[in-house]
Amino acid sequence: MPGPAAPATPPVATAVTQPRASANHARLRETARQFEAQMLGQMLQPIFATTDASRSRFGGGAGEAQWRPMMVDAYAQAASRRGGFGIADAVYRHMLRVQDAGRTLPR
Repeated sequence: MPGPAAPATPPVATAVTQPRASANHARLRETARQFEAQMLGQMLQPIFATTDASRSRFGGGAGEAQWRPMMVDAYAQAASRRGGFGIADAVYRHMLRVQDAGRTLPR
């Protein structure tokens, strides 16, 4: 006669799978942060497009207009690295839910 069935326990993370999982979480978090930075850049672009740089201390001009998108991107990246507005956290949690559900994210 067979003995009682062993209780179902969740699989134990081994030393081999744990670093892989944490690396995956780090990639997901960085992807979410980059998404937030891109979104912040898109939101900041119109703000800087409407400023009149010709009245500033440095005079604006074609050179400033040419480099403005990179400056806006740098502002967005800096804001995102310092926590942003919480968009990255929401995107990260959603990506984890999708991953846990066994579905793949659309590309």
